[in-house]
Amino acid sequence: MKITVNRADSNDFLVEERSDMGLISYIKEEIQVIRERDPAIRSNLEVFLYPSFKAILSYRAAHKLFLKKHYFLARWVSQRAVRKTGIEIHPGAVIGKGLFIDHGSGVIIGETAELGDNVTLYQGVTLGGTGKEKGKRHPTLEDNVMVSAGAKVLGSFTIGKNSKIGAGSVVLKEVPPNCTVVGVPGRIVKMGDERIPRMDMDHVHLPDPISNDIRELQADNLRMHKRLSEIERKMKCMQEDDIDILD
Repeated sequence: MKITVNRADSNDFLVEERSDMGLISYIKEEIQVIRERDPAIRSNLEVFLYPSFKAILSYRAAHKLFLKKHYFLARWVSQRAVRKTGIEIHPGAVIGKGLFIDHGSGVIIGETAELGDNVTLYQGVTLGGTGKEKGKRHPTLEDNVMVSAGAKVLGSFTIGKNSKIGAGSVVLKEVPPNCTVVGVPGRIVKMGDERIPRMDMDHVHLPDPISNDIRELQADNLRMHKRLSEIERKMKCMQEDDIDILD
């Protein structure tokens, strides 16, 4: 689904959807997305039990109501889904094809958030704003972005294509494409032209700059300790030599 967003007014925004998929084709697509990204699934029927499936289906209905300016009904559908799934997607958010929310409890997607195709979110992820300003105030995630468990992406900026956000990270500024971000606040620890495959669901084995710094400090401390021990030994030898000379 190609989406064009025109935020011409600070108090509102217009979303134009160029193509629309039917319910059956949407369900088939969601089954395919979940089956290829979740190794725990055993049959197509299990898809109907997934909170992610229910939440996104409700979002699609609420989003259509939102575009027709039926704001109360849109929020009503959205809030019913929140109570059933623990996933809160504002009906005004713009979401492309292939969104997968693994487990999903505690996921929040704000009103002006924009998600490209094949985005993956884990439990506890927040795509939020940083204040009460009007207009665009939530992040934009481009195609193939993965946001790991508990990560917070806060503010109106873009996470570039094929990037990964590490678990528990807090991202407060723009991230270029093909990057890995970890830490609080989030820091880019890996950048390259190599595309992250859509099927790559590894959100654990990411670089850890804090651990690397700690290891370097430990190594420096060990070298310093050895150097001090060597200096003490030499000074002790010098003192003993002086005593021999005086005698």
